[in-house]
Amino acid sequence: MTAKRSVAIVTGASQGIGRATALRLARDFSSIVLAARNQDELQKTAAEVNAAGAESLVFALDLREARAAEVLVKGTLERFGRIDALLNIAGAVPQIDLFEMTDAQWDDGAALKFHGARRLTMQAWDALKASNGSVVLISGSAALDPKPGFAAVAAINAAIIALAKAFAEQGIKDGVQVNSVVPGAVMTGRRQSFFQKWGPAHNLTVEEAIKKFPEEAGITRFGKPEEIADLLAYIVSPAAKWMTGSSVRMDGGEIKGI
Repeated sequence: MTAKRSVAIVTGASQGIGRATALRLARDFSSIVLAARNQDELQKTAAEVNAAGAESLVFALDLREARAAEVLVKGTLERFGRIDALLNIAGAVPQIDLFEMTDAQWDDGAALKFHGARRLTMQAWDALKASNGSVVLISGSAALDPKPGFAAVAAINAAIIALAKAFAEQGIKDGVQVNSVVPGAVMTGRRQSFFQKWGPAHNLTVEEAIKKFPEEAGITRFGKPEEIADLLAYIVSPAAKWMTGSSVRMDGGEIKGI
């Protein structure tokens, strides 16, 4: 049996892709550090991580706050002494029309997903250098196909891809592997909540809306959080160590361009 690697930090670990990733990595890492804002949901994830055979450490904090990244990294190192993988998954950007978004909404959209990931990666960098560790930043398919109603989603997700490539360039010198992942339409709790509003607004039941969306988007089906988690687990595994500076799509065929 292959020995487990040591410590992985997963942000956004209270739900969706973050939660699925924490549970998947519990098979490969001995310790999983869970970060999100919802203490109760984090504790549920932690219990599942423990049941899967890994030790968990919970940080209920808001990565939009400037000192949160420092608190998370310092606490992880005090407990475990190292960081082997950092998975920046936290962050949702509001879907508001380009001409209706306020400056405050733009700032809030970038605060968690972009600046939170940027600060956390920088805070963890020295520890990742010491372990020859891995970083993944989560983007989204809107980055590659911008639409007016998804302007902030597209712009911030595109910035995430660029940020990952910049970190990867430094990582080549420092021995840190950095990649980004670009998921398409994944059926998370947040997406289900979206259809509960979108369906009735378009004279559809929620079930009809969920069925109609993949057809109109030209995709095979909605993705599952566990499928993205499996991809992330591979990228931070020894088998993918030569992969760095890449932006990997998993979107059911949504993006047709080359």
